Amino acid sequence: MSYEDVWVVIPVYNEDRVIADVVEHVRATFPNVVCVDDGSHDDSAGRVASTGAHLVRHPINLGQGAALQTGLSYALSRPGAQHFLTFDADGQHQVTDAERMVEVARAGDADVVLGSRFLEQAEDVPWIKRVVLRTAAVLSRNVRKLRLTDAHNGLRVFARPAAERLHISMNGMAHASEIVSFLANHDFRVREVPVQILYTDYSKAKGQSLINGVNILFDFSLRNRR
Repeated sequence: MSYEDVWVVIPVYNEDRVIADVVEHVRATFPNVVCVDDGSHDDSAGRVASTGAHLVRHPINLGQGAALQTGLSYALSRPGAQHFLTFDADGQHQVTDAERMVEVARAGDADVVLGSRFLEQAEDVPWIKRVVLRTAAVLSRNVRKLRLTDAHNGLRVFARPAAERLHISMNGMAHASEIVSFLANHDFRVREVPVQILYTDYSKAKGQSLINGVNILFDFSLRNRR
């Protein structure tokens, strides 16, 4: 099956230990990959360059939201691009899950497809992440409106009309809440698909703590009041 119409966007910050393996694994299925090196201090850019993926660099660290927006803007400019897949750099996402999500979008069943850790068994999700994510779902009006079970999963697929209208302005990790707000305030069809996250020691060390999760919610709530 051809995925020439799909562009994968991977934000990268200090991931030189794993990024080449992640990109090569993704490109075995999805040939079009753009990595946005978000001001890394290690050899992430060099490791990406060795894979044949497209590379865009931020001269300074701007945050994952900014890296995603840069990557989406780049991918939207590429000929034939119709679907846009966001994928984390730390190796916790699975390409097989991404394939299923792309097929849902291609079938015309959804404009935006979100991966969910909670539609099926979630025993593999560390308890602190379960607390953060469940708290986010309870507190967020937009999450409740969309009836989402997992609002902060980095594995997402956007059909072109949705990607063209999405403009991420929150540079840090609160971009996930901003994306949910965008979806809740537009008429795009949103569907969740169950995914399994690979929580390695490396990816857990890079993940969000409980206090950071609360900070994300607080940051976004303040922005909405302005």
